[in-house]
Amino acid sequence: MHESTKWAAALLCALGLPAAALAESPAFSCAKAQGQVQKLICSDASLAALDRKLDQVYKAASAKAKGKLLSDLRTEQRGWIKGRDDCWKTQSGSPTWLTASWTANSVKACVEGQYRIRTTELQSVWRLVTPKTVFYACQNNPANEVVANFFATDPATIRLERGDRTVTLWQVGPVEEGKYEGQNVSLVHRNNEVKVNWLNVATGNTEDLQCRAR
Repeated sequence: MHESTKWAAALLCALGLPAAALAESPAFSCAKAQGQVQKLICSDASLAALDRKLDQVYKAASAKAKGKLLSDLRTEQRGWIKGRDDCWKTQSGSPTWLTASWTANSVKACVEGQYRIRTTELQSVWRLVTPKTVFYACQNNPANEVVANFFATDPATIRLERGDRTVTLWQVGPVEEGKYEGQNVSLVHRNNEVKVNWLNVATGNTEDLQCRAR
């Protein structure tokens, strides 16, 4: 058992609290919690569960990362924690945008969304979940190809590849609409077709692609 876990268990026993309380705690030490967001996670069982899940996924990703990739992953995670803790700024009149259309209007909704996005991002980027890979020919041109790796995460994710570009997209809205959004790209999935809207930040031009599975 990890030393911090032993200490927490001993503290619960000394306080006469049930051991089950430990299982409901987040992965980080609530004794060291700082700020509104961390204290909220410690007081909310559903957010604590999301933190434990992310901790497991992050450790699985870290086990696959080596050298500079591991260093970069740790840097990313520290940046993500800072972004999560900034959810205290969220309120009904000042929502936080998680994707182009996915917004959070409360601190808890922002924190929950941040956990779901980060967890599924790690699962897809590091292939901790086996994807279904589909090759698409766009604009009726077999040479104009995109590759979509579909991951059965929550929310569902796609790793979309085109040339030297790879992005992560998250499913948004009703499942039957098949809509996904990522940074500078959106996609609608219908049967064996996808419609992709991809912004080229270098030129400012948007490319619309109609693609059919090979």
